[in-house]
Amino acid sequence: MRSERPGRGHRPGRQAAAVEDVADSGRPGGRAGRLVASLVGLAVAISGCAASQGAASPAASGRTATRPAQERSEMRPAQEQSATPPVKESARQVYVPPAPDAAIPHDPSRLARSLSETIAELRRATDDWVREGESAKGHPPEPVVLLALYQQRVYRYLARNPKVASGVYASLPKALVGRVKDNVTAIRDLLSLVHPVRDPAKLRVEPPEPADVLLGHFRRAERRFGVEWEVLAAVMFVETKFGRVRSPSYVGAKGPMQFMPGTWDAYGMGGDIDDTGDALLAAANYLHASGAPRDYRRALYAYNHSQAYVDAVLLHARQMKRDIRDYYAYYNWQVFVVTTHGERRLTGP
Repeated sequence: MRSERPGRGHRPGRQAAAVEDVADSGRPGGRAGRLVASLVGLAVAISGCAASQGAASPAASGRTATRPAQERSEMRPAQEQSATPPVKESARQVYVPPAPDAAIPHDPSRLARSLSETIAELRRATDDWVREGESAKGHPPEPVVLLALYQQRVYRYLARNPKVASGVYASLPKALVGRVKDNVTAIRDLLSLVHPVRDPAKLRVEPPEPADVLLGHFRRAERRFGVEWEVLAAVMFVETKFGRVRSPSYVGAKGPMQFMPGTWDAYGMGGDIDDTGDALLAAANYLHASGAPRDYRRALYAYNHSQAYVDAVLLHARQMKRDIRDYYAYYNWQVFVVTTHGERRLTGP
């Protein structure tokens, strides 16, 4: 929803006013200073995987470590081992993902445990989804969708409740603290740019392209213009929740990367402003012309004249660089809209 080519009056554009991911302060083609309340669902959230790239440890997931049956048997006294035959270890208990409207604990310690478990389970579910090759076909499995939604809702709650957030940080495993803080901070930054809308029904939403198809577009644009795919993904995530928001912004920005018509004429290279592949190439072209990859802050500020926007995009990009599973988690974050009557979710289960 932003972009505007360096210079006057050429930034990309902004989403309609309350979708929390997009701020309209400085897109290519938009008027600097206009903030878009359409920060698309802030999906800020965004992402919430934890630590680095390995599977979460028992401590991080909030589970109690359980030794394999054979190892436990070897550690027993000899008399115990011969008294009764070893009992086979039962299969791991099936995890039931939280419902779309599952209550969020207000107690910091309980919330930290719930978030830790959600992060660990989301990583496992994401690994299964990607391993089976379904991420290239769309229709994410229900566990991934539900876990990502709960993660997103928790981060949004923490972004609005700093005191609770501080208690949660103190109760989380150290491996998760930085990740959680980054996501909460990014959402808080984007929420600061939101302007409530009266009629969210005017926002047109639709399913995004499959996760791995989008990943192919990001990497193609990176190869051509040298702009890191994670930065392009973070911009698209903040602007339109990976293309879920399809209506023009209130200042006239269009397409999955929210370009103003004038900026598109300069950087669109003859493509279709509503085509995802074309729009990502244009965004990479614009960011490169504005200073990326040498100076991402300068380039992103040209895309949207807001330091809060720049900070949020870079925080989300950092998560994806640390662990690609964060990209798949963000992909499943939904569109939330701030209205004059409260917050509403427009997509998802």
